Amino acid sequence: MGQGQLAAVPEPKYWHLRTVLVRTIDAEFSTGQVLPNERELAARFGVARATLRQALDQLELEGRLVRRRGIGTLIAAPRVGVPVSASEEGWPSASRNQSWRIVDCTSAPAPAQLAAALGIAEGETVHTVRRLRLVQGRIMATESLHVPDSAVPHLPALPQLVGSTAEGERARSVLRQLERVGVDGESRTVELGVAEAEQAALLERPPGTPVLIVTTQYAAAGRQVALAVCTYRADTCKLTFGETGAVEVTPVASVRSA
Repeated sequence: MGQGQLAAVPEPKYWHLRTVLVRTIDAEFSTGQVLPNERELAARFGVARATLRQALDQLELEGRLVRRRGIGTLIAAPRVGVPVSASEEGWPSASRNQSWRIVDCTSAPAPAQLAAALGIAEGETVHTVRRLRLVQGRIMATESLHVPDSAVPHLPALPQLVGSTAEGERARSVLRQLERVGVDGESRTVELGVAEAEQAALLERPPGTPVLIVTTQYAAAGRQVALAVCTYRADTCKLTFGETGAVEVTPVASVRSA
């Protein structure tokens, strides 16, 4: 086989149609307009309705289209810019929680993978706060924030009760203590992924929805104090990284299972 040559791969019909539809949408439609029904579109482009549905499904996954029951398929609004630097997003937002909605809070010994990511001994207690990131009132991301117990030594005794009220108070206690620590450094990595069942449910999207996974290590006084794994909806938002635009883009070992 000759070197430097790639075998030609036929383009799937639905993908070619998806490209044609993108050009048509850009040229003929504006945000919020309803597309013609499937029968009209299939006739216009000379394709089977099954092929058309595949193309429309792909554009919906990409966030270009939105389907509304009783209305039809609409042109989606442009992606919302979501800042991901600590100063812009108000992180950890203990006192500005209108941008965040707490889901739950747990405290447990760190498994090996999470301990390595945090730079702590396996088995050390780690407090994990799960919450949703809201922008303009819309859910844009779900975050798992891991904080070693040693990073918040003045954390008051947390209630052992169960239920949303108790977990909310526990989460707020962790966030308040973390805010007092005073984060003075951060390092981020970004990777493309798809929403697993649990994340998809929190994001109110079907499993398999494209997402951007931002993993951030936070430091204070020369040591790591927190690790955040934030899963952003790639179909509705674009990430902005502040004035410097600094972000590390590199293959990373996933810590999502932690």
